[in-house]
Amino acid sequence: MSYSTLITGPERRRRWSEDQKEALLAQAFGPGGNVTETARRAEVHTSLLYRWRRATLAPAQGFAPAVLIGEADQPAPLPGPAIVVELPGGVQIQVMADAPADLVAATLRALR
Repeated sequence: MSYSTLITGPERRRRWSEDQKEALLAQAFGPGGNVTETARRAEVHTSLLYRWRRATLAPAQGFAPAVLIGEADQPAPLPGPAIVVELPGGVQIQVMADAPADLVAATLRALR
């Protein structure tokens, strides 16, 4: 004997537009908002609303623009001890000796 189960309810893996997410976040976290009630009405788990809020509030990831100050041919000397890295093509990078090690390592990795 075989049987089948029919699961009713919202489709899993629904797609939410940015406008829909913003509206739900405003309902949940706005003045007089209630996360549990908003999640129940939208038929989503409360953790999804918190995840969307974290993603909205998180700073954008990416590269910061580099700004060249002074002449490219002659870098201005840094005050105090510095590490000078010369790259192929004659490009020089000066790093203050007291710069954090993780910042120097990330910079050098990026220039590889």
